[in-house]
Amino acid sequence: MNKNIFRNDNRIDYGVILPVFILCLFGLAAVYVAYDQSPIFTGNPAIEVWRQVLWYVIGIVAVVIIMHMKSKWLWKLTPFIYGLGLIVMGLLLKFYDQATFEATGSRNWFRLGGFSVQPAELMKIAVILMLALVVTKHNATYRKVATLKTDGLLIAKMLAVMLPVIVLIMLQDDFGSMLVFLAIFGGIFLMSGISWEIIVPTVVVMLLLGVTMIFLVLSDTGREILSKFGFSAYQFARIDAWIDPFHDMQGSSMQVANSMMAIGSGGMLGKGFNVSDVYVQVRESDMIFSVIGENFGFVGSTLVILLYFVLIYRMIRVCFDTNNEFYAYIATGIIMMILFHVFENIGANIGLLPLTGIPLPFISQGGSALLSNMIGIGLILSMRYQATPEVEMNEKRKRNR
Repeated sequence: MNKNIFRNDNRIDYGVILPVFILCLFGLAAVYVAYDQSPIFTGNPAIEVWRQVLWYVIGIVAVVIIMHMKSKWLWKLTPFIYGLGLIVMGLLLKFYDQATFEATGSRNWFRLGGFSVQPAELMKIAVILMLALVVTKHNATYRKVATLKTDGLLIAKMLAVMLPVIVLIMLQDDFGSMLVFLAIFGGIFLMSGISWEIIVPTVVVMLLLGVTMIFLVLSDTGREILSKFGFSAYQFARIDAWIDPFHDMQGSSMQVANSMMAIGSGGMLGKGFNVSDVYVQVRESDMIFSVIGENFGFVGSTLVILLYFVLIYRMIRVCFDTNNEFYAYIATGIIMMILFHVFENIGANIGLLPLTGIPLPFISQGGSALLSNMIGIGLILSMRYQATPEVEMNEKRKRNR
C-alpha cells in the first residue's frame, strides 16, 4: 500500500501546484491591501480575505475531485456539462443581477444571497471540453483520409459549438469574456490538425479584420458603424483611455491612469506591504496588478509574471507528455484561457492594452473566475495523475507473458 501511495505522489505535478500556490498567496495579500487602503470601503478587509480563502478551499476541493476523474468519465459527461452551461447562460438573460446591470450595463451575473456568480467563467471550461471532444472524435474518423473538405467539416463542427456561446455572450454585453472564448477557440483551432492551406488564409483574414477594427474605432464614422453592431459608449471610452490614459483624469481614463501611476510609484522594490497612495477603482479584481506594482515594485511584479511563465511552461510540458489526444486539446484550451487572462489583465493595468474587465488568474477577487481557473488546473493535474507510469506498464507486460 505504501508503494502505491508514493507512486500516486509521483504522479502529482508539483511543478504546476507550486506556482499556483504562490500566486494565491500574492492574491490574499493584494486583496487585503485593496480593501484596507480603499477610501470608499467601510467594511472589514479581513472578511473579504476570508471570503477569498473560502473560494480557494472550494477550488482545491474541485482540483482534488477532478484530478481523480478518469478521462472516460470526463468524455461521457462533457456533452451534459456543455448543454447545462448553455441553459444557465440562457437563463441569465432573464434572471441577471439587476444591481450589477445598473452599475455596468452587463447581464452576466447571478446573485445568490451574499455571493455573485458569473456563469461565463465556468462556461469557458465547458467550451474547452466540448471543443476537445468534437476535435478528437472528428480526427479519430477522418485522420487517415483528411482533406480540405474534411477540414472544412471540422471547422463547421467547432463553429457549431462556439456560435451559441458567442451569441449569448453578446446578448449579455460581455465583450471581455467573448475575447477569451475566441482565444480558446483559436488555440484549439491551430492545434486541431487542420491543414495550413486553411490556417494561413484564416490568420491573414483575422489580422486584416483586426487592422480594420482599429481604423474604425479611431474615426467618428467608424464608430457610428460599430455602434450599429452593438458597440456601447463605455467600450469606446475604454479605447479612448487606452489611446491616451491621461486625457480625462476625472472621468473615463481615471482608472487606467491611476493604475499606471500606482505601478510606477512602486519603483524597484515597492512602497511596502499595505501602503497605497493612489486610489484605483475596482482594485480588488480587474486592477489588482496595480496593488502588486505599488506594494512590491518592479521586483514583485516581475516575480508574479515569472510565476505565470513557469505555470504556462509546466502546463505545456503536460500537454506534450500526454498520450491522450482528448486531454491534449483540453490542455491547449486551458493554456490559452489562462495566458489570455494574464496578458490582457496586466496589459490593461500598465496601459498596453484596452481595459476589458478580465481578472488576473488566482490573484483577483472573484469566486467564479477563481473556480474556473482551479478546475482548469485540476484537469491539467489529472492528465499526469491518470496516466499509467511506464514502470507500471512494463510490470503488467511481464506478468502477462
